[in-house]
Amino acid sequence: MQTQTLERMESNVRTYSRSFPVVFTKAQNARLTDENGREYIDFLAGAGTLNYGHNNPHLKQAMIDYLSSDGVVHGLDMWTSAKRDYLETLENVILKPRGLDYKVHLPGPTGTNAVEAAIRLARVAKGRHNIVTFTNGFHGVTMGALATTGNRKFREATGGIPTQGASFLPFDGYMGEHADTLDYFEKLLNDKSGGLDIPAGVIVETVQGEGGINVAGLDWLKRLESICHAHDILLIVDDIQAGCGRTGKFFSFEHAGITPDIVTNSKSLSGFGLPFAHVLMRPELDKWKPGQYNGTFRGFNLAMVTATAAMKKYWSNDTFARDVQRKARIVEERFQKLAAMLTESGMPATERGRGLMRGIDVVSGDIADKITSHAFEHGLIIETSGQDGEVVKCLCPLTIPDEDLLKALDILEASVKSVIKA
Repeated sequence: MQTQTLERMESNVRTYSRSFPVVFTKAQNARLTDENGREYIDFLAGAGTLNYGHNNPHLKQAMIDYLSSDGVVHGLDMWTSAKRDYLETLENVILKPRGLDYKVHLPGPTGTNAVEAAIRLARVAKGRHNIVTFTNGFHGVTMGALATTGNRKFREATGGIPTQGASFLPFDGYMGEHADTLDYFEKLLNDKSGGLDIPAGVIVETVQGEGGINVAGLDWLKRLESICHAHDILLIVDDIQAGCGRTGKFFSFEHAGITPDIVTNSKSLSGFGLPFAHVLMRPELDKWKPGQYNGTFRGFNLAMVTATAAMKKYWSNDTFARDVQRKARIVEERFQKLAAMLTESGMPATERGRGLMRGIDVVSGDIADKITSHAFEHGLIIETSGQDGEVVKCLCPLTIPDEDLLKALDILEASVKSVIKA
């Protein structure tokens, strides 16, 4: 393959092309094709950006029709028909059926833009600076979002500039399965000498993706919401990777029956892989002054077109969600089997996750890399996560055909067996 120009000109910061060093030319649903014509099943899906698969035909047609009609693609935050359709669909298909009442802030088009806007809004609304975040959390790498991100690899890349404005607390399960880490949070809040500045908001992922598929218990999330209400703290759910159906419901927090004050979405929000993000907020929290938080590419109209099409196609009833949950049970059972195989061979492993956001913790980053490398050699693209890359992570498209899903799981099983025999 012709990779010389790519290797010569692209920065050392690149990551995925190191794990999957081929040139891709084509993609459809859960399959990628390289320039030699070899196909791969995609269990990465744009790190959770392609929940509806590559080049989804329903979304693609909506985009083509819009472009063919000379629809507005870039319009800053001016009103357009695409924006109106998006907001009406969001309200009628997603929010109202769930009893949610949110205003919508369209920041820049990435997840970290949404997080920056959310934490700044919390500070403006409450007049306090501190944001509570959790161990192993990942919320982005711009400076405000980075302050709430735990991974040392990212935090050390600031060139020595300190990150500020956030306090880290232990996530659910961080202190062991029998410890309720919210006891510590509540004690700090009630102790005037505890050293914790009363926060404006708490930002949390219900399932930590980059942190290693760490799942917050439903009771833990309910208690977190209760603590926030009791202390006049805003609850921010970062649903950038876990949202848009990844856990089996449109919003990942639906499983716990909670109602966050602020929600961030990006990644699969556009449905097509187009950059797009929004911040949802309780109406009374909309304290922004005109233009106080802006960006050249806020409200990307083309992404709103595909997002609208995705909501109408997949979320007008519960058929799609039920199918995601069915596939999730298949992955869960196979991952549990693989974890048991590894453990029996003397390599401790555990399965965890929610919906089609699942992982196998094999403890060792080296073992995880060997599994994913073998899988790639045999036609499966799958990544790792966790502080040492010790978790083999499934983020397949939610639309993946059963045939591809089962074939991918067979490849992964063969990869695990290969590592066990090595």
